[in-house]
Amino acid sequence: MGQVLFFIALVVGFYMAWNIGANDVANAFGTSIGSGALTFRRAVLLAAIFEFSGAYFVGAHVSQTIRGGIVSPAIFVHSPRLFVIGMLAALLGAAIWLNIATYFSQPVSTTHAIIGAVIGFGMVAAGPEYIQWTKLFSIAASWFISPVVGALLGFLIYVCIRKFVLRSYNPVASAYAVVPLGLGAVFFVIAFSIIKHVASNVYPSPDQAARGMWIVLSASLLIAVVGGLAGRLFLRRYFRKPNHDPAAANTSVERWFGYMEVITACYMSFAHGANDVANAIAPVAGVFQALHGNVAIQAPVPAWVLAYGGLGIVLGLAMYGRKVIEAVGCKITEITPTRGFSAEFATATTVLACSMMGLPISTTFVLVGAVMGVGFARGFGAIDLSVVKRIFTSWVITIPVSAFLTMIIYWSITAIWK
Repeated sequence: MGQVLFFIALVVGFYMAWNIGANDVANAFGTSIGSGALTFRRAVLLAAIFEFSGAYFVGAHVSQTIRGGIVSPAIFVHSPRLFVIGMLAALLGAAIWLNIATYFSQPVSTTHAIIGAVIGFGMVAAGPEYIQWTKLFSIAASWFISPVVGALLGFLIYVCIRKFVLRSYNPVASAYAVVPLGLGAVFFVIAFSIIKHVASNVYPSPDQAARGMWIVLSASLLIAVVGGLAGRLFLRRYFRKPNHDPAAANTSVERWFGYMEVITACYMSFAHGANDVANAIAPVAGVFQALHGNVAIQAPVPAWVLAYGGLGIVLGLAMYGRKVIEAVGCKITEITPTRGFSAEFATATTVLACSMMGLPISTTFVLVGAVMGVGFARGFGAIDLSVVKRIFTSWVITIPVSAFLTMIIYWSITAIWK
């Protein structure tokens, strides 16, 4: 019977990963497709590379929320079978809600969906007194903080690009000076996030943290300078002569910001695969351990399970991801490469800063906020408020709906089991 339950967990976990790909990968590539910098087919190819790589090589860490931040697994030490049923119910409840949201083209947070599902499981299996409500309040606060920060940064970045590049006397000459700076900033954010993750393992103790941070900053700045200079040398081939034709100049500028937008999208895709694969795979690892008599969430995840989850994410994007990508990249506001770059860079920067401060945030929330901020820079009339209203509604109901679905599934499974 244990093998049957584990096989069911693998199937449900793959279904969850598939829905993560269908809904959440729009965070990385929605604006790139909406701006025309990438076609959907090329976005799927890049996602297959970077989502899978992030999930396989860096995805071994298990989501903090699923590790017991909402409901302590110690409650189920004497009833591991209930824990297994609860994890299956949580996976299926979150996956069903993601599938429904994707069907209606609504981008929602997969992290919050699995949080809501675990809450539902904890409520019916243990009781509301065992739910860590303080943790939930911090998550609720992130709903308001992260989109506002993303919107503000997206607004400021796009206003600066529009003022100092697009509306300058010679946009091409201005881009020749600004694009390498933007490219260097992109490389800095990418390098900082990756090197900091490595340094945290090399310098784990608090007394070594300061030394590790200096190394991270120095290495990130070096990579940023090299990347910016390489970009400047590359631009010289195309921007040798000043171009005073506004239409042709802006076309050249948009093309180069489109290249930077694709680089940022690939970084976001890698980070997404590394972080969100745990929403599907961590419960599967928990089920595996529980079936072997050890109810613990902090379990090492086998490499083949990570690859399995990464494959599910990629297939979900390829088969059903177009709906949410169109909602994020096309329906909120009109996206061009400069606007898409502004939104994606604002998102990456906000996520990095909040992660360093330990704030639980959703990449989906930040990106939608950043896209709205770019739209605000063009005036309120540039934003489709009906689309924004539907997205906010789906955000608010994600946790309760996932919890309710999980409760129903848990009750059903336990009734059938008896």
